[in-house]
Amino acid sequence: MAFKTEFEFELPRGFVDENGTLHKRGVMRLATAADEILPMRDQRVQQNPGYLTIILLARVITKLGDLRALDTRTIEKLFTADLAFLQNFYRQVNELEKFTVKTTCPKCEHQYEADLSFLSETVGG
Repeated sequence: MAFKTEFEFELPRGFVDENGTLHKRGVMRLATAADEILPMRDQRVQQNPGYLTIILLARVITKLGDLRALDTRTIEKLFTADLAFLQNFYRQVNELEKFTVKTTCPKCEHQYEADLSFLSETVGG
């Protein structure tokens, strides 16, 4: 199984460009250390730490609909529901919150992956 670095998403509302075209489907790649560190030098982030999200999303979203380019101006124009969705999606993609183990049913011997993520919540993870 190949290591997955890009993840497709669909915005709940969608981005409407200057021509009135709605763009909902996109692709987000895994963030690198540079994606999280370099924006800290940006003057906009130093003046308003909340702007870090805008820059970070502009760096990791590689595709949104048929848009040729995606930058901070595009992210700034997203509806708040879509921004919240993307922030949550970023966390899901980049945090190792899924903890799965491969196991076999003792009765029928069917092999499957069991999601044990709930254990990290109960153990204080």
